[in-house]
Amino acid sequence: MSQRYTIDASVFVNAFNPHETGHAASLKILAAIHERGDPVIVPSLLLVEVASAIARATDDTDGAIAYARAVAGLPHLTLVTLTATVSRQAADLAAEHRLRGADAVYVSVARRYGTTLITRDGEQRARGADVVTCVTPEAALRA
Repeated sequence: MSQRYTIDASVFVNAFNPHETGHAASLKILAAIHERGDPVIVPSLLLVEVASAIARATDDTDGAIAYARAVAGLPHLTLVTLTATVSRQAADLAAEHRLRGADAVYVSVARRYGTTLITRDGEQRARGADVVTCVTPEAALRA
């Protein structure tokens, strides 16, 4: 049986930038999940966050859009629309666990779909762990 994941934008952005600490592990976990065909269930917000972070860091609009579209086209990736219900659930989690807004959306999706959340964001990992299993790319590789 395959594992199911929700992957925070921090991992995709880290995998994109070879100069960031942890780049190799982020790239390796994404490749491993892809090779195994494990389902990845993420909020549609992922695409906005990825495109924004890449464009701001590189000043390359076309490259940022291309990367976000490549992520969206991954074969085992499901984008969850930020509906009113998902938004309310994320808002409740944000207030209850003192999560930042976007972080709460990922935790909400992970809880809703019973996935493991992979993130580079230490605060999201610590606060989200009260709700779902939250791990770093390195921990996911060891599992």
